[in-house]
Amino acid sequence: MKISIVIPAHNEAETIAQCLASVKIAIEQLPSTFTASILVVLDSCTDDTLRIVQAAGVNYLCCYYQCVGQVRDIGIRHAIAHGANWLACTDADSTVPIDWLVQQMEHLNQQRTDMICGVVSVDNWDHLSSQTQQAYIAHYQDKMGHSHIHGANLSFSSDAYLATGGFAHMTCHEDVDLVNRFKEKHYAITWSNRVRVMTSSRLQARAKEGFGNFLGNLEKETHNIDFR
Repeated sequence: MKISIVIPAHNEAETIAQCLASVKIAIEQLPSTFTASILVVLDSCTDDTLRIVQAAGVNYLCCYYQCVGQVRDIGIRHAIAHGANWLACTDADSTVPIDWLVQQMEHLNQQRTDMICGVVSVDNWDHLSSQTQQAYIAHYQDKMGHSHIHGANLSFSSDAYLATGGFAHMTCHEDVDLVNRFKEKHYAITWSNRVRVMTSSRLQARAKEGFGNFLGNLEKETHNIDFR
């Protein structure tokens, strides 16, 4: 099996080195029967992201879409055209654990699956209130069979991706849209908390309605909630 890890990036100079280092370590854990490579898709970057990616020695594409769905799609299709039959998505502000890819392959060995929706852990709560942390923990289903969708932790087969039309060219919620189309076509989806990533808790996220926006709204809401 040939695996490609596709990472969109827009001005991620502060975080992408750690992201790439963690993915490289996860790749090293795979058995020799698997091959894996990283592809970063740099979208309208004006900082040092490109220089850092070049220094890391990974493959990259440059584009100017300012649209995360289109950026993910061009990266996935490029990887498929170069032989990838399993695609793993994460984000440039996230890091993956050592067994991130191994756990995905174990799921594939255990049962037929066309997509794996993983979970995320928040990297830092220090700038958020304890009420927000409690509300998040109460909301989040960190278990097998959860119902969360994260572009930072989504993987799937190339055949199913092409059959569903791939990521829509949307500026947000492209991950939810793709999962819904997998459901509509009755592809097998594994909802796993064994496959997880550590993601940024920054509130100034690149996607306007992404995870950072969710945390920011939760922070605002919890100011009006008494947790005593």
